Amino acid sequence: MHGEYLVTFCCKLETAYAWHKLLAKNVCVTVTTAEVHVCQFSASLKSYENTQNTSDTNLNKRTKSIYTPLELQFLEMKKQNKDAVLCVECGYKYRFFGEDAEIAAKELNIYCHQDHNFMTASIPSHRLFVHVRRLVAKGYKVGVIKQMETAALKAAGENKSSLFSRKLTALYTKSTLIGEDILFQINLLDDSLDVEDVTTDVPDNYLLCICENGENLKDKKKGDIVIGITAIQPTTGEVIFDSFRDCASRSELESRVLRLQPVEMICPSSLSDRSEKLINSITSMRLRDDRIRIERMENLHFEYSRAFQLITDFYTKEVPGPQKLSVILSLDKPVICSLAAVITYLKEFNLERMLYNPSNFKQLSSETEYMTINGTTMKNLEIIQNQTDMKTKGSLLWVLDHTKTSFGRRRLKKWVTQPLMKCSEISARLDAVSEILLSESSVFGQIRNLLCKLPDVERGLCSVFHKKCSTQEFFLIVSTLSRLDLEIQALVPVIHSYVKTPLLQNALLEIPELLSPVKYYLKILDEEAAKTGDKTQLFKDLTDFPVIRKKKEEILGVLSKIQLHLLDIRKQIKNPSAEYVTVSGQEFMVEVKNSHKSSVPSDWVMVSSTKAVSRFHSPFIIENYRHLNQLREQLVLDCSAEWLRFLDRFSEHYHTVSKAVGHLATVDCLFSLAQVAKQGDYCRPTVQDNQQEIIIKNGRHPVIDALLGEQDQYVPNSTNLSGDGERVMIITGPNMGGKSSYIKQVALITVMAQIGSYVPAEEATVGIVDGIFTRMGAADNIYRGRSTFMEELTDTAEIIRKATSRSLVILDELGRGTSTHDGIAIAYATLEHFIRDVESLTLFVTHYPSVCELEKVYPDKVGNYHMAFLVNEGESAEQKGTGV
Repeated sequence: MHGEYLVTFCCKLETAYAWHKLLAKNVCVTVTTAEVHVCQFSASLKSYENTQNTSDTNLNKRTKSIYTPLELQFLEMKKQNKDAVLCVECGYKYRFFGEDAEIAAKELNIYCHQDHNFMTASIPSHRLFVHVRRLVAKGYKVGVIKQMETAALKAAGENKSSLFSRKLTALYTKSTLIGEDILFQINLLDDSLDVEDVTTDVPDNYLLCICENGENLKDKKKGDIVIGITAIQPTTGEVIFDSFRDCASRSELESRVLRLQPVEMICPSSLSDRSEKLINSITSMRLRDDRIRIERMENLHFEYSRAFQLITDFYTKEVPGPQKLSVILSLDKPVICSLAAVITYLKEFNLERMLYNPSNFKQLSSETEYMTINGTTMKNLEIIQNQTDMKTKGSLLWVLDHTKTSFGRRRLKKWVTQPLMKCSEISARLDAVSEILLSESSVFGQIRNLLCKLPDVERGLCSVFHKKCSTQEFFLIVSTLSRLDLEIQALVPVIHSYVKTPLLQNALLEIPELLSPVKYYLKILDEEAAKTGDKTQLFKDLTDFPVIRKKKEEILGVLSKIQLHLLDIRKQIKNPSAEYVTVSGQEFMVEVKNSHKSSVPSDWVMVSSTKAVSRFHSPFIIENYRHLNQLREQLVLDCSAEWLRFLDRFSEHYHTVSKAVGHLATVDCLFSLAQVAKQGDYCRPTVQDNQQEIIIKNGRHPVIDALLGEQDQYVPNSTNLSGDGERVMIITGPNMGGKSSYIKQVALITVMAQIGSYVPAEEATVGIVDGIFTRMGAADNIYRGRSTFMEELTDTAEIIRKATSRSLVILDELGRGTSTHDGIAIAYATLEHFIRDVESLTLFVTHYPSVCELEKVYPDKVGNYHMAFLVNEGESAEQKGTGV
């Protein structure tokens, strides 16, 4: 045809996906010089266009391209978890998509590239635990999405060609790092491995929820507010609550945050300005990886009516028992609101079970049980971290910490931040420490050795309770507890004979009884299967596991059929010695020499071949091998389900076994304090109730003394404060002369005495102190909008409100943040108030001579002291000492 030619070509559409669909329908197009005539299937093209219009969800609106099935699956899951970085299991690796891929590339230093509609990055499956931890440390919420189907079971199902089904199996944040995905999966058959490789020691990871209630407060305009907090450590099961009234400075909230040191906080979307400034100030002091993660929740989650209904439903439907509900509802309203928010949040992670038992809830602040140490004092005295790099070294905790276990270390930290107020409890600890220190019996050395190289069984038990532990971790925890049970049981007669102090003896004797249920669960397990993670061979006796037993019987039935079929195979290929072979994971293949291939039936399928042999499956083998694989994979699923039920049964003993671990932690702490007491020139303090006095002979600063070590440079100083006599010391002296070190020394020795520890002095007598309050240093607080002078006045006002006659008050250079005249007036008036009205034991450091005149006004109550120094001729500058 002149001027006309015929061409068959592929229509250029906007996506390769559409092109393939049209190509499959054999679209043929006739092109002329004047126009394009569609010869065939124009209706199909219109149908495709209609499909595009009715399925906008499958279309990328930006590029007008179609999402792949995997991308659609990801988008659906991302819609439900918008704030999480999602790791999607795809065969042997985990993939990130879109913005998640860019985050992963940046934080994990991995390659990111465009694939279809999204940027994508991937990590190997066996490295998942490493990368999840790294992302969580950066402050991200990380979700793990796993394939819920296997190839064999999918092939047997109705949707053979559809996408693998996937499900979000775990979410992780800084406070919720519990699960198999974040534990190092290793082979425990290697006896040389250290248990710390399996259960690593990590610091406290409190999740803290804050709720404010400003209703019915007269001073609301001044910034006063009632705050309720709930703190939980999901990895150890500890639940703490508190409710308190706080002033505009938010000093009470600050002291609780600094004491708990949470890694994650839940806050309403709109906190008060003063609380926001405090949180910003605290988080700004930390490096990025150590920064507190803030989770915001809508205000409606903190409304009392909603919280009341949620808690009522939770403790009636999920945790039957009216007593439990009544205990919770007796809490203050702000605490109930914060607890409801915690329940809502933890349900995302399937960790709410830890809240089932309200009897485990403990109140953080108790003025009758523990000494008051507010946040300012905690920082100034460097009780749990130094002020230079915010690390533990250089703090009081660092000096006292000689613990051997992770759970003992956590218990000691609580002891240090909560000195006791009851003389009987302090004496009980001191008696136990003295017995360990002075006894010549070998039993104490044996007990100490039991604590060495123990895994973190407290965290391990919590992982079991949440049903998020691996078989390796469970076996390690249970075998460790069983060994401790046997070894302590063997020492019981010796403990009765040689351990006399009630605190130590009762703790040790109760442990075997509390650990007795553990033996049964260890006896059920096959050790090798537990260590390798093979759940199909995990249980020795299947009497209590009928589902597994039935599935294994079915598998044995199929195997016996396949084995009997071998007789028919030998006849068919006329080889009486033929056997099945397994190559590259393919089982039950019949191997035939290539020279004898003619004897192989025509309906057999060749699986593989070499130059010498060929390997075949008969139709019978193909059918039964497929069925066998389906049964095997179903067995794995059944064993996983039975494993969770097994963990449920063990969890019935969780609180009992946890109590035993608590006793071990107490023993570890007592041995740690005994180790401190072994240092030179430490003495047992005399602690007296109803006595207002601090008398120390040749005391030393415990931290400086430890840092200087054997150089013996620190010059000891004495202290004599008494409510009946001189109760105020006004200290003057040159800068860098040791004044601040001296007043900190007095406070730290007081804290150590009420912890139940020996102290660095020749002699020490301490009357029970209900609180230590400090005002030290001169610095502004930009995050909270406070000048240096404002910081001084705020802290001092707080001390004036809280201090009692049984408190120890330390004021270091009060008034330095303003002019000299104003500073003198403030210092003089404040000190006189403490002398005349509060009547507390007071250490007052000043450079103002006028303040020293108070000794003349109150000669029986006030003493002036000067920090001098001695120069030893012929010695280097580093060898010069200070003294009062």
